[in-house]
Amino acid sequence: MSTINVLEVPQDILDSARLTLPELKMELAILLYSQRRLSIGKARELAEMSLWEFRQLLASCRISPHYDKTDLQEDVNTLRQLGRL
Repeated sequence: MSTINVLEVPQDILDSARLTLPELKMELAILLYSQRRLSIGKARELAEMSLWEFRQLLASCRISPHYDKTDLQEDVNTLRQLGRL
């Protein structure tokens, strides 16, 4: 995976926000996930967390997982195809 390091955040901005760079990445990941701009997988990569850790973080922020009727129907169809329903 290649990375592009083009975002420069002055230290005084981080200090004013009372954030470290890893915390800023975590906040950005939460924001983009909550806006449905990143999947949970990509958001957790940005936050540099395991999927479990990121799910726990979302829960602590009271952000529900993105799972709608279409997702449910796809899961039901998959279970039917596997003979589990």
